[in-house]
Amino acid sequence: MRRSHRLLPALLLVPLALTGCGSDSLAGTAPPDRSELEERATAAQTVVEHVYVTEADGFELARQSVGVIGEDGFQSTYVKDEGGAQLTLSVDRGTVTDGNCRTVPPAAKSCEKDGKGWYRVTGSRHEYVRSENGLRIQLAADRGAVDRAALRAAAETAHRADDRELDATLPEQADPEVLPPDGGGTGLPADRGDLPPNGDGAPQDPPGTSG
Repeated sequence: MRRSHRLLPALLLVPLALTGCGSDSLAGTAPPDRSELEERATAAQTVVEHVYVTEADGFELARQSVGVIGEDGFQSTYVKDEGGAQLTLSVDRGTVTDGNCRTVPPAAKSCEKDGKGWYRVTGSRHEYVRSENGLRIQLAADRGAVDRAALRAAAETAHRADDRELDATLPEQADPEVLPPDGGGTGLPADRGDLPPNGDGAPQDPPGTSG
């Protein structure tokens, strides 16, 4: 069964801290070991080979948007600081051809060959899609927010992330030694300071209180 995962709602992406993923911001930074990057990709339910990045003038990666699509695909959103326009980059297994261009999800109203890929219109959105390495790479945006030329430029720039770009894109691994108050979803009860060490476990009222 294919899992359906959604990105954060568009309105929630705007106020989040944005992390650049361009080469300038990563220059001189030593990436982690490849094994750590692979573990982080696995934790995000994808694989490093499916992680792609792009660059677009005025847009920055909203790192909190990074997630899985389909079985082990990859999806992220880039947000423009001025105006809040968004670009969605999706990578999943599959190919696109003249024969299936209009039926590749999401179904398109129109599709035309343009350069190395295809330009598609899907309702109020438009996108560029191409195939490589057995993957389908799609770059989409609202037509009213991002024009076709800017969308094509971002699509042509999209590429498989190198180790430095993986480090700047993939979610950090959680520290297993640090659990939130609810037990971190492990089934462990939260630490209740008002419970006595012995007895039936009924909460104790603080000194000086009465009911």
